Amino acid sequence: MRAILTFAAFVIIAGIYGAKFADRAMNDSPRADAVQPAAQSSGPEPYSSSHSMVLDSDQRGHFKVDARVEGRRLDFLIDTGASLVILRESDAAYLGIRPMPVDYRAVVNTANGKVKAAPTKLSRIEIGDIAVFDVPALVLPDEALSQNLLGVSFLSKLRRYEYANGRLVLEQ
Repeated sequence: MRAILTFAAFVIIAGIYGAKFADRAMNDSPRADAVQPAAQSSGPEPYSSSHSMVLDSDQRGHFKVDARVEGRRLDFLIDTGASLVILRESDAAYLGIRPMPVDYRAVVNTANGKVKAAPTKLSRIEIGDIAVFDVPALVLPDEALSQNLLGVSFLSKLRRYEYANGRLVLEQ
């Protein structure tokens, strides 16, 4: 009986170390698949493998992506400091989201001060092979925001996101 328990413990430990080794080997291997950037995208070219994506920062250290929201293309700045996905009012209208004045009931703090925002939920956001569903978002007036923000309400639905060496890794 003691021999069986010792053997079982050995198999479990070997399995754990084998899984760690395999995981490390997979993460260190070069990525071969490429995502075709949109013709209108002028930022760095992202690449992906299965359901992960690596983005290079632009000259200012920002990560810009061309995403599909509700099936339509929109440009975003990935912002880990933004709690939610934030849409400019004109881009929300492009998606068919047109909040009434009474819908602007949330107050958010921006770099330009406090602004009223309209809460909404986006049914689908896609970046390359990554697709996230039911994402809380806010609509802000165009004058309050120069760029749509892909915030933590999107990022938190991923398996992981990580910044290292001027690159952002998104993994689903």
